[in-house]
Amino acid sequence: MTLNQFKLLYQDQLAPLYPENEIHSILQIVCEDLLNWSRADFLIKDREELYHLQEEILHKSLRELRTSKPVQYVTRTAHFYGHEFAVHEHALIPRQETEELVHMVIENHKKETYLNIIDIGTGTGCIGLSIKEAMPSCSMTLLDVSPEALELAQSNAIRLKTPVKTILEDVLVLDELPDTYDVIVSNPPYVRNLEKEEIHRNVLEHEPYLALFVDDSNALIFYRKILELAQKALKAEGILYFEINQYLPDEMKALATELGFESEVFKDLNGNYRMMKCKRNLK
Repeated sequence: MTLNQFKLLYQDQLAPLYPENEIHSILQIVCEDLLNWSRADFLIKDREELYHLQEEILHKSLRELRTSKPVQYVTRTAHFYGHEFAVHEHALIPRQETEELVHMVIENHKKETYLNIIDIGTGTGCIGLSIKEAMPSCSMTLLDVSPEALELAQSNAIRLKTPVKTILEDVLVLDELPDTYDVIVSNPPYVRNLEKEEIHRNVLEHEPYLALFVDDSNALIFYRKILELAQKALKAEGILYFEINQYLPDEMKALATELGFESEVFKDLNGNYRMMKCKRNLK
């Protein structure tokens, strides 16, 4: 078979799950990550006959994709902030929106040295490791409740040759963080159950529930806990960064004020409130 024939096959079999342009992108990702093709290869090899092994890889990937499995779980790779991260079903797939949070942290602190930073709820490690790669003089700690996720983050750190500390803990039951920090950053679970209807099937059925969802009645549970811990753990001039639920910026600002923090919220490139920056109110 040729790549052109596979394009038609993917379009036909994945049409119930994805729009046409997304199917095209999915096949391109499969070719790049599993066949080691460049983007140019994907454009110019569409009429060439594929090798038997290449055909087998594309057929196997299609079978997995038809179950609504995200393409990153099929290829076991996610691209984030210029790096490749290994991924699996025990950790949330890195999102483009989260790159903006990472960029904000780096831009605000890139001229500083010897910062002590902790990434709470690290998952794949994409936030903490991307910051550490851009700011190698900082000390980075990755914290997660899931042993499988933390092992994944550790393996990504080894792949990137990026030294970090790791902590296996449930932040919700911690009395205090193990150190004081110049920067605390977190992308905790924040999607309310009432928002599930907005979530694609491939996310609902395959990505880890505990990394995504919170009860409608206590949607800010992780933010409250992290802010409470930051009251002691954040240095006087330190900054706390969050990725937040786009529907709850006012609630987040009110929570920060209640717990003694000055805060700002920021929109992402799609115009949604997605990031928050907090400083301790020392007045």
